Amino acid sequence: MKFGVVVFPGSNCDRDMQDALRNDLGKEVIMLWHKDKDLSMFTTDDCIILPGGFSYGDYLRCGAIARFSPMMQSVTAFANKGGKVLGVCNGFQILCESGLLPGVLLQNANQQFVCKNVFIKNENSQALKIPIAHGEGRYFADEATLAELEANGQVIFRYCNEDGTIDALANPNGAMRNIAGIRNKQNNVFGMMPHPERASSEAMSNLDGRKVFELLGLN
Repeated sequence: MKFGVVVFPGSNCDRDMQDALRNDLGKEVIMLWHKDKDLSMFTTDDCIILPGGFSYGDYLRCGAIARFSPMMQSVTAFANKGGKVLGVCNGFQILCESGLLPGVLLQNANQQFVCKNVFIKNENSQALKIPIAHGEGRYFADEATLAELEANGQVIFRYCNEDGTIDALANPNGAMRNIAGIRNKQNNVFGMMPHPERASSEAMSNLDGRKVFELLGLN
């Protein structure tokens, strides 16, 4: 699997993602500039990643301007053909703004920027320690959308305690139903607020981020 990492003005995790994929996971990585459109070097077996940061300065709403970039038009077409797309933090916000994933990311319930290690899990994993760093990470959707996500198994990660218990005390931003990440119905577009690329190196004494890529089938 080959990876493309989109670079927007204001991205600040693009090189972290490149380093994790190339040096920690041993993957081929191509950096993609937001003004370009060409994705002809990728097949639907590959993955495009929208990294964290503050695309276009987070003016208007987080990700609201990035959705109109030339590269995002190509990424949307790539996803609609079945290509894999992962958005992390600001990338998750962009995916929601683009309509590739349902719901929105709102300002954290405590109205403060949160930067710390948290624990997340899905139905098939133990608690994984993954860092977060965001001010607008509170996942929100209406009840009908939430019910559909639950019914289709589209919630890929929830915030939990170290022992795997999912409760309000483990929720760092007030996200509905402790949602830390979701996928689309077709299971090829993924969005999550925590940063797996920051927990993939032995130098960080935490390799749980590698397990995130494995659980998503991006390895």
